Amino acid sequence: MGTMTYAVDGRVARITLDRPERGNGLTRALIDELAVRVEQADLDPDVHVILLSGNGKGFCGGYDLVDSAEGLGSAGDAPVGAPPAGSPLDPAVMAANHDPRGTWDPMVDYAMMSRNVKAFMSLFEATKPVVCKVHGFCVAGGTDLALCSDLLVIEDTAKIGYPPARVWGSPTTSLWTARLGPQRAKRLLFTGDTLSGAEALEWGLAIDAPPAAELDARTEELVERIARTPLNQLQMMKLLVNQQIKAMGLPATQLIGTVFDGIARHTPEGYAFQRQAAADGFRAAVSARDEPYGDAGPRTSGVIR
Repeated sequence: MGTMTYAVDGRVARITLDRPERGNGLTRALIDELAVRVEQADLDPDVHVILLSGNGKGFCGGYDLVDSAEGLGSAGDAPVGAPPAGSPLDPAVMAANHDPRGTWDPMVDYAMMSRNVKAFMSLFEATKPVVCKVHGFCVAGGTDLALCSDLLVIEDTAKIGYPPARVWGSPTTSLWTARLGPQRAKRLLFTGDTLSGAEALEWGLAIDAPPAAELDARTEELVERIARTPLNQLQMMKLLVNQQIKAMGLPATQLIGTVFDGIARHTPEGYAFQRQAAADGFRAAVSARDEPYGDAGPRTSGVIR
């Protein structure tokens, strides 16, 4: 499949995103392969814990949206197994659905994005613990991977957050409230601000936030310690905790978040964002989106300490 590497080392399965030239941007192929690799690790009787990480300058910069924002098609790699012509995942169907000159069908968006949510949630639904190691950046759709994992270890100066809350996006896996509580989830989603790794630790989003020089060693220490626990105990403890999260209404919230994501790309502001991306390039549109905020973040803005 080629979008990530997979290796088993003792009791640890290592899944590493491997599109460094694109910031490990999410594509159809990467999302499909993620679900396959998680299932592979979950079915391996020798594996006790899964470690998710990324190659290159950062963990994941979100969806690979340059093509789809600057044009009207879907970005990145072809899916694993070409979708049937006329299906919701057919690039021609998605392109037509996102053409502002045509009629938008929200269920085409939902068909695509709900499948992505199912793949991201394979991390949450896997019976074995998943530790996510973040360096550099984890933003936008990349946070779906981190938040669906069980434990987050993040470099102290790394950036994590959901800037598309400002325009053109809604967090489809909708785990911010479960991980942070309503007040702090609103603080981030009302502004699209990001947290540093150190702030993520302070807020309870991360379990550890070491400096870059210690990130690998501290993550390995945690993973190896988890791996010592009998597999059946790990599986029971994960199921026990996850039932509480589901009982809080996560499935219903994810449905709403996924529908809202399609709506966010078809509001007047969403169409304006895409028009600017088509005219000036995706990065220019993002810069214009973020310029009014200054990207100070919660700590330096003095709103929350």
